[in-house]
Formats: sequence, structure tokens, C-alpha cells
Amino acid sequence: MDLILENIAKHVSLTPEEQAHFLSKTETRFYKAKTILLNAGNVCKESYFINSGIIRSFNINDNIVEHVLSFSCQGWWISDMYSLITQKPGQLFIEVLEDSEVVVLSKENQEQLYFDIPKLERFFRILTENSLVANQQRLMDNLSLSAEERFEKFCAKYPTLIQKVPQKQIASFIGVTPEFFSKMKARLLKSK
Repeated sequence: MDLILENIAKHVSLTPEEQAHFLSKTETRFYKAKTILLNAGNVCKESYFINSGIIRSFNINDNIVEHVLSFSCQGWWISDMYSLITQKPGQLFIEVLEDSEVVVLSKENQEQLYFDIPKLERFFRILTENSLVANQQRLMDNLSLSAEERFEKFCAKYPTLIQKVPQKQIASFIGVTPEFFSKMKARLLKSK
């Protein structure tokens, strides 16, 4: 079974005909590392499901500092939710970090699938709710946990990314400078 169908089956049950119809509305693409899938200021018209590889979303502030919002790896979805839902220009860049195989679902096809297979509206509602909960938890973690605790949570959530993602991007994700991150990591390794 396709990985994306396994992902959907965690929340809703589709008949073989519904599965085939869903897949007919998607497109599998292959992207090289460093490909930008979405630029800040553009309207997001697609969601991406990662079959393999790593993709991140980030923005760049006025001081040209990157702030990593999320990493997505095999079996995860990624998009600029604000822009996709409102169809207004977004603030996020979406970048491929390592060569990736991605299933692409356009906003237009997603809306059509809601009409054709109402169960999929429930599926995407659950994904949106899970994303909201995760973002709220991350906000609370940034307000209440130390950098070390945020790094430990990152390691628990993304164990395979530690060796694959540049340290400066991990530092950005947990909300510290690369310099602080290097010192903190060295201190943590020394204490173990």
C-alpha cells in the first residue's frame, strides 16, 4: 500500500475505489536538495506529503535571520497552512533539504476531493487539528522550557534528523543562536 494511503488509513477508511480516486488527484514528484517549493510572498497552492527525504519550512526576518518553523520527513505533510487555507500570500519558504520523493496535492484537487469523498474532509480536519496542537505545544515549550529541554524534545521527536540537518537549522528550530547551540551541545555531551 502507498505510504500516503497508510497515512490516511490512520484516521479514515477509504474503499479501494476511493483510494484510486484520491491517488488520481495527486502527483508524485522528485526534488533535488535545495529546491525551493514555495517562496515567501507567494500564495501556497499545494500540500506536500513526503515519501522520502526531508523538507523544512522557514521564514527570514528583516535582519536576514532564518527561523525554522518545521521539519517534515517520511510520512509527514508540509505546507504553508495560513496561505493554503486563506489563499493569501504567505510568509514561509518551503525548501527540500535532501533529495525527496513527494506526493503533491493541489488546493483545487483537495477541495474537489472534499466533495467527492467527504471522509477526506474529516482526515484533513484531523491533520489541521494535530498541527494546531503541535504548534501550541511548541509555543508553550519555547516559553517555559530551557534550550536544553527543547533540544531533548527535538531529539525525541526527530531522532533521524540530528545527523542529517545542519546544526544552525536545529538551533533556529529550538530558538537559539548557532553559537549558543554549539556550546550547549558540547556541554550536554561532556555531562553524559
